[in-house]
Amino acid sequence: VKNRRHDEGCCSVNFTKTFFHIYNFIFFLAGCGVLGVGLWTVITKHQYVNLLTNITYPLTAYLLISAGCLTLLTAFIGCCSVLRQNRCSIILYTFLLLLIFLVEAMVGILAYVYRNQVEVDLNHNLDNTFIEKYWISNSETLSIDKMQQEYKCCGATSFENWDKSRWRKESNTTNLVPDSCCKTVTPNCGKRNHPSSIPYTGCIHRFSEELKQQLVIICAVGLGISVIQIFGMILSCFLYFKLKGDDD
Repeated sequence: VKNRRHDEGCCSVNFTKTFFHIYNFIFFLAGCGVLGVGLWTVITKHQYVNLLTNITYPLTAYLLISAGCLTLLTAFIGCCSVLRQNRCSIILYTFLLLLIFLVEAMVGILAYVYRNQVEVDLNHNLDNTFIEKYWISNSETLSIDKMQQEYKCCGATSFENWDKSRWRKESNTTNLVPDSCCKTVTPNCGKRNHPSSIPYTGCIHRFSEELKQQLVIICAVGLGISVIQIFGMILSCFLYFKLKGDDD
């Protein structure tokens, strides 16, 4: 009878270990996805981050990258823990899952909250950044020029923003708008602000929409994938007690 119970216990542990490996593989793929979204967020908008006065957007991206890297490390620890049947490593694995869950949940919540505030934040601050920092700060100048060319826009809210800018007031330029506003960029093309030469639409509209779309993706990834960690914590605790019972 004892041998039969022992065999049943071994089968139960082996089944749990197999299920754990399947989960760990899914967890690893989820980590790759989280890391990929974080890197994509940083790469696609890194040149415009210095135009934001609120650090929430870059913070969510870097937290996702951290969570993705930690996930890959945790998946490796989990695999080694099960192969060696090391209960201490399984406890470490469980605590790392909890940490990743908290980070991803926080990222999701931050992205959701900031998504509803991003347009107000940009309306309040982006106009001032264009007016006060263009020509004064090299990094902001390069970012603004790139944004105006990429988005086919001029000024933060309108091309008329440049009339109030420090660039117009303090430099010796004869341009009405920066050359980067022009539909076809040539030297001194900003001397004319006719609609045939420049777009009258401000950059804030497309910029805020793109930020909102990316924040939705970050929110979905953060909150959606954090659910996976809940199953992992339950499974690792179950495996821990199974191994403990098997040793006893």
